[in-house]
Amino acid sequence: MTFDAAQNIDDLASFVQAAPTSFHAAAEAARRLNTAGFTALNEEEAWASDVATGKHYVVRDGAIIAWAGAPTAAKASGYRILGAHTDSPSFKLKPQSSVRSFTWNQVGVEVYGGPLLNSWLDRELCIAGRLVTAIDGTLTSHLVKTAPVARIPQLAIHLDRDANNGLKLDKQGNIYPVWGAGDSTGDVLGYLASHTENGAIDPEKIVGYDLLLADTQAPRVFGENQEFFASGRLDNLSSVHAGLTALTRFTASDAYASAQHTVILAAFDHEEIGSESRSGAAGSFLEDILVRLSVARGESTEEHRRSIAESFCLSSDAGHLLHPNYAGHHDPRVRPAPAAGPLLKINANQRYATDALGAGTFALACQKTGVPYQEFVSNNNVPCGSTIGPITATRLGIRTVDVGLGLLSMHSAREMCHVDDAAYLTRAIEGFFAL
Repeated sequence: MTFDAAQNIDDLASFVQAAPTSFHAAAEAARRLNTAGFTALNEEEAWASDVATGKHYVVRDGAIIAWAGAPTAAKASGYRILGAHTDSPSFKLKPQSSVRSFTWNQVGVEVYGGPLLNSWLDRELCIAGRLVTAIDGTLTSHLVKTAPVARIPQLAIHLDRDANNGLKLDKQGNIYPVWGAGDSTGDVLGYLASHTENGAIDPEKIVGYDLLLADTQAPRVFGENQEFFASGRLDNLSSVHAGLTALTRFTASDAYASAQHTVILAAFDHEEIGSESRSGAAGSFLEDILVRLSVARGESTEEHRRSIAESFCLSSDAGHLLHPNYAGHHDPRVRPAPAAGPLLKINANQRYATDALGAGTFALACQKTGVPYQEFVSNNNVPCGSTIGPITATRLGIRTVDVGLGLLSMHSAREMCHVDDAAYLTRAIEGFFAL
């Protein structure tokens, strides 16, 4: 099937705008999967014996796992898993988040993950996430997303003459956004209760919430030849979108009809804060799905373990391109470039899970689809972060390789990539599903 990079980046822009939080990302992924013929399953219900074949998905809070098992997939045939994460660095609302400061109404927040704090200043922000109500003993979640309502204003240079010599932000005192003034009530939850996606709810019934700030500036292409793409949350909605697109394209191809394995998209939450949650990669979500699929397929314990041994996970998370203004922060020889393909991420201390066989498997996936790729390794003096890759490999024993889209400005409120690289990543994942 043909693949148009410009159409892909427009679709990525639409996906990012629909997903200001992990909960919205899971909901938008589910909507797209429904359109592609996938069926939602409830973890709390018994599953029929045919769930191991066909196209299905499960949403767990801000995470989603989708799979497609061809009718020809046999016992102990293994899985091809694309792992990604739905969350991004941001600011999360605290309890008692309505704050009155002099004549200003502010929102009390704490830092979520590791954002570049200065990049969030002087931007118009929305509040989004989920509200939980209790009515007659029943808990119900409500997605919410406001228009631009908040801003973290920077102190004027006249009042801080040294700001350009190194801005330092106090995480308690300097990052509370303003969102009202004068005699307005400043009741954050009351305001949000009237802006849920399915209509207003009674704010008195709210018993819990997971709410974050998100930049509202629309994604856009730019550059001499419109070759660059700027957007919030590319880390890591770029991988979630690429996995979704590759999954729906693969399941519509002839290769799927005769596949001997099952393909899976596992988009976890909470990677930016360590993945240690029931919807994070360190939790049991993926293992629970694999065990239930094994039972549905009628595998014995030995066949299930053989299936795990036959499996492979592509952990896709954003990586770093060479920054032209800070070349000294990169390895002097391994210098990833824009439009040169997705990154194969390597680390001697297994902060990335890539090994030689994993690298070879990714090379075959790229070769299958005619996609270039390039290696990434850190400068020895600049330790790299980690991903869901080592967690997945450790927790499940599945061979895993770390890859991802190359970015500049990672963890900024607005990151950037090359349009072609986003298309290359999607095609590489599609090739991986076909291996």
